[in-house]
Amino acid sequence: MESQRGPQAANKKPEQAVWFERWANRERGGGSWAGGSPHPISDDRETDRETAQLFRGSESGGHGSGFKSPAVSRIMAYQHKLAEKLTILNERGRGVLIRINYIKKTCSDPKLRPSCLTEKSMESAVKYINKKFPNIDFRGNNQNLNNIQKEKSEVLKTLTSFYHTFIDVMEFRDHVYELLNTIDACQCFFNITVNYEFTKSYLDLIVTYTSVILMLSRIDDKKVLVGMYNCAHEMSNGASDPAYPRLGHMLLEYEPPWKKLTEEFGPHTKAVTEALLSLQYLFPRRNLSAEQWRSAQLLSLLSSAATMLNPTHNETMLCEYLPMEVMERWIIIGFLLCYGSLSTNLPSLELWKSALKSSLCITLIRDEVLLVHKVSEDFFDGLKGHSKRTADIKECREYAVANSGQIHRERRNFLRSAVKELVNILSDEPGLLGPKALFVFMALSFSRDEVCWLVRHSEHVLKTKTPEDYVDTHIAELLFCMESLRALLRRHTPVLQRYHLQYLAQFDALALNDIVQSLFVCPEEESILMSSFVSTLSSMTLKQVDNGEEFDLRGLRLDWFRLQSYASVAKAPMNLRECPQLAHLMNMIVFHTCMMDGIDGLIQETSDLSIFCFYPRVFEKMFSQSSDELQMLRYLISFPLLCSHFSKCTHSMCPEELPLLEKKSLHFCTSFLEEIAKQTSNIAMEICAEQRNLSDKLLPKHCAQTISKARNKQQKKQAAKRGELQHEKPGAESQRKDRAVVTNMDKLHLTLTELCFTFNYSSHFTVWEHVVIPAEYLLAQLETRLSKTIMRMANYNQTTKEISRPSELLASIRAYVESLHTLSSYINVDVTRLVKNVLLQQTQPLDSLGEQTITTLYTNWYLEGLLRQASNGTITHSPTMRAFMSQPSENEQSFSAQEYSDICELQALSELIGSYGMKFLGENLMWHITSQVNELKKLVIENMDVLVQMRSKFDRPEEMAALRKRLPAGENVLKRMTIIGVILSFRAMTQDTLRDVLHKHCPYLAGPIECLRDFVTPDTDIKVTLRVFELASAAGIPCDIDPALVSALNNMRTQNSSLDEEYKLACLLLVYIAVSLPVLAFDPGSFYSRQFGGHTNNIHCIAVAVNQLAAAMLTTLNKNIEEQLKEFLLIASSTLLQLGQNVEGLESKNRDSIYLLLHLIVEESPFLTLDMLESCFPYVLLRNSYRDVYQTVPITLG
Repeated sequence: MESQRGPQAANKKPEQAVWFERWANRERGGGSWAGGSPHPISDDRETDRETAQLFRGSESGGHGSGFKSPAVSRIMAYQHKLAEKLTILNERGRGVLIRINYIKKTCSDPKLRPSCLTEKSMESAVKYINKKFPNIDFRGNNQNLNNIQKEKSEVLKTLTSFYHTFIDVMEFRDHVYELLNTIDACQCFFNITVNYEFTKSYLDLIVTYTSVILMLSRIDDKKVLVGMYNCAHEMSNGASDPAYPRLGHMLLEYEPPWKKLTEEFGPHTKAVTEALLSLQYLFPRRNLSAEQWRSAQLLSLLSSAATMLNPTHNETMLCEYLPMEVMERWIIIGFLLCYGSLSTNLPSLELWKSALKSSLCITLIRDEVLLVHKVSEDFFDGLKGHSKRTADIKECREYAVANSGQIHRERRNFLRSAVKELVNILSDEPGLLGPKALFVFMALSFSRDEVCWLVRHSEHVLKTKTPEDYVDTHIAELLFCMESLRALLRRHTPVLQRYHLQYLAQFDALALNDIVQSLFVCPEEESILMSSFVSTLSSMTLKQVDNGEEFDLRGLRLDWFRLQSYASVAKAPMNLRECPQLAHLMNMIVFHTCMMDGIDGLIQETSDLSIFCFYPRVFEKMFSQSSDELQMLRYLISFPLLCSHFSKCTHSMCPEELPLLEKKSLHFCTSFLEEIAKQTSNIAMEICAEQRNLSDKLLPKHCAQTISKARNKQQKKQAAKRGELQHEKPGAESQRKDRAVVTNMDKLHLTLTELCFTFNYSSHFTVWEHVVIPAEYLLAQLETRLSKTIMRMANYNQTTKEISRPSELLASIRAYVESLHTLSSYINVDVTRLVKNVLLQQTQPLDSLGEQTITTLYTNWYLEGLLRQASNGTITHSPTMRAFMSQPSENEQSFSAQEYSDICELQALSELIGSYGMKFLGENLMWHITSQVNELKKLVIENMDVLVQMRSKFDRPEEMAALRKRLPAGENVLKRMTIIGVILSFRAMTQDTLRDVLHKHCPYLAGPIECLRDFVTPDTDIKVTLRVFELASAAGIPCDIDPALVSALNNMRTQNSSLDEEYKLACLLLVYIAVSLPVLAFDPGSFYSRQFGGHTNNIHCIAVAVNQLAAAMLTTLNKNIEEQLKEFLLIASSTLLQLGQNVEGLESKNRDSIYLLLHLIVEESPFLTLDMLESCFPYVLLRNSYRDVYQTVPITLG
């Protein structure tokens, strides 16, 4: 390695010193990276090597004579900047490790794998490079590499990031070599309880470096990636990449990674062992059983109530929340690298065995794990003279398999109750966060350890005799308690700051000053640092907290890290080994400063659960298992909240994975919230359904049996037989003799309470800069479910054309709405907005999902079911009853028309579909009318000549009789006019009910609209008139001219038609209707029914049709309506009078009923008067007709 250093490294020493000073200033908050190299580690690695070589000494003669003078030792410690290098290399190593992991995942995923590795044309090149690596002949006419030559630019573009990542690994390795050699040369002292940051950073660097190498060895395509890139580089530039020889050699060196790693760490065994053995008291203390925790009342604030306000501190404060997983990783990997210590040092062996008994696998990075027993056994099997270690490993594995699952399960059970108690106390008394902050971070760290252990082992431990130990259906409670503690810390940050500021300024600063004064030896540099500590702490005041100032004490912590590195060097004048009190106090001060400016960092360190992002199967399985437990439903929100952790596991060295992780995080969050919302909406809908069933019992249709029983009882009739089913009265379900009896409604309300607690916990939270509002997911699900429920309650059957009565559906919806409003007592959601959104969508033809609504269903049913049968004569429109009445017929009808068309039902329909729905219904009605008008126009065109003559000769009976014989389609015209009249009569009924509903709900809106309509006169401009009428029609207010009909007729007109032709057709259509009226007298169904107030074959609807159709047609043509209706009245009167003369000698049975039709036409018309009628038709005939019709059938009551 030394032979490959560059001679130019010596020239970079001043730049290195300047760069590290800039880095230190940035950590203190005094500057930025301005002027530094973008890759400082890579640029300065030669300098580090030279500096390390200065102190390395000979391999056999120890560390040389450079440490004979304490002054020289101290100077070298300052120059090497061990603290800065450890910090930078650990951060760099984490980035390299994440990048290597990304490459592994990319190459193993067929969808993400580089195209140059998957194309069939590249198969021969891939095989050749794998076989010849690293000595690949690029210059010969090798047929295997021709395809790379063709696509060399694309290969370079695709593989550049992969190749440079491997270069980063090599450079990182070089820097780690240099730093470890420098630390060995300085004979540094390590003790986790004394120089915490120094020891932790040292062990972290070793484990990170080992993880990088192990991950590198797991990339199967590394040779192909490097070799193919270098091949394309040489083909493009005429020379290989300068780093390729060393890189290729490195990849081959680590083919069996552990062999090379143990060789590298052989010289560092003493330092590594010393660092690891500092854990021999800490690790066993943390690795206790749940029973021991319970007996020690761990994390309990109530165990010693008298000392509850006393601050929690000890000599190992920073170690108390050190993750167990981290210590296991240090111990297992550290002793594998320095395995010689296991044979020579009994404490090392005991510590290693205790770690092996705790877990079956440890994490390298994210979801990449090391199966510790298998790896350890394979490693020692390859070494001679270490059979005892193999036996130890087997013993530890058997113990771990048999006991570790149960031990960790019991720990989780203990933590659930202990952390929950801690949350309750601190929520009630947040002031205790100050003195007991350490307890909070210990609880978070312990809980995180157990959760991560469970996640790792659930995924990677497949074969076990006790699978229940690796399944926790109550994990949601522990996750929820962790989230609650995190939220408490963030919410009460000012409490923590005020408490610890006073602690730092009024205790720590004084204690530190006393210790500094008592030191026998304190060099100048160390003295300056410690004096700055005291002055910094003493200068802090409560005003800074009150003013909301941001604290930045990172510089103090970095200086303490520097001081640790200075005072941990052998023969340092002030050695931390001899000043444990100073170390313990400073470690406590570091924790207290973190309470001022580093709470988020500590929360991230002790409770980050971003591991779930990389174990999707386990994550979803845990959520599913928790969803099945009633007691866990209130804690389900913890799963979406965990998705906010995932953004913290990224690194700036791997920006490519950010979109993927963001997408995955949002997918998890959304799917969990949707599932919780779906469960909640299901329960809410079940409760609503139960309430609707109870409400349904109160409908009038169910009272007949109750009335019958009461009447029989009053008349003392025979009681019901025993076999008959006795129906309970409404309200009987609320009576219970024993409160312990749990009904279905009790269970539903309990479940709803638990689920709503989830939504109440957090109004919103952030996932990757997306603000997530859980309640909105519930509202969305409720909206969907309520829409589907309303459609289902309509009971529309496409085959049988059956549908629920509008009043019943309205009663059901009201029951649902009333029940939904009770949600407001469980959760803070706007149920009113929800109901309005759903019901407003139901007034449209399609809802937001594109599904049919009740507006569409009822529109289709009334058109196809009710009005079609009314057109066929099986249903009669009754003006008296203001409803459609079913007529007796041979074919039994599936429904009773009056049950769907009376005032109550149509008012209910108006309530359901509103003005928008009525407008849609009206548009469909108009479409059917226009189709009939089209047919009528065709008939007029066919008989135009005859109609023109009849129009001019209507007062000549003989000629009219002759012309009438040439007009064969009179019945057809009247039939179509009857259909139009029926439709318009139904529309009038719906408009009346809409008006009633509008007056009921918003009288102050309906009143002004009516006043506005009343201001319209015949002299008003027609465009203004139509606009006012359109507004009035939308409110259900009747108008002289129907704007919807006008609009429909306008849309019928083609560009080729002229106004004169259309006007002529309109006039002749009225003539056609008038001259055809006598035909009705010969129809037996034309009898006028006093009971119905109309004709049994619905011809009385012709009156509405004539008036509305004439007004609309002439309005579109801008012609005088009154003149044409007068002409119609003259012709109709003349033809009906000729009917009385019986010119044709035919018997007319219903002549009187037809006379009444003429009177109805005038009564319905806003343009005709009775005076006009009397001028052309004798009133005595109308009077006699009414007398004869009303005397024909006696009216009976009862």
